[in-house]
Amino acid sequence: MGRERATYADLEALPEHVVGELIDGELYASPRPAMTHSVASSVLGARLNVAFHRAGPGGWVLVDEPELHLGEDVLVPDIAGWRRERMPRAPSAAAITLAPDWVCEVLSPSTARLDRKVKLPVYAREGIRHVWLVDPKTRTLEVFRLDGANHSPLATHTGTARVRAEPFETLELELAALWDEV
Repeated sequence: MGRERATYADLEALPEHVVGELIDGELYASPRPAMTHSVASSVLGARLNVAFHRAGPGGWVLVDEPELHLGEDVLVPDIAGWRRERMPRAPSAAAITLAPDWVCEVLSPSTARLDRKVKLPVYAREGIRHVWLVDPKTRTLEVFRLDGANHSPLATHTGTARVRAEPFETLELELAALWDEV
């Protein structure tokens, strides 16, 4: 006999100090991130919001840790973005069923395998065009673009480089800021 599928009630029963996700009927609970993870995510989100919230090309709705309900799966990326032509305003609900155009996962030792091996295929299945994987430990930004049914790597940026990365290539991003080295 197989295991019983986890439900949204299982997510709600988790303690507040963990991030819970449901993927293919399995419950994943991750500890709150370390400060290096939070700094990278916060700085990146702030830089993108300043550049693209309204004034940037096409405008974006960028959100920290949204609860995405994608089919039966519930995922919580570190940052997600929707082009304003697809989502003119952020909805008032706690969760959203519209797949984003871009997601960013900030990797940590406890979530790297989940982000790469479990969540990335869900993002591809849902047609999320761009995925960034940021790793504060190795100081890397990996940029992926949806190519058919899978995400293909476009570039890996490292260290303190200044980079332009899809879909936000009009912004020069200083990687050193993500590692709190500026």
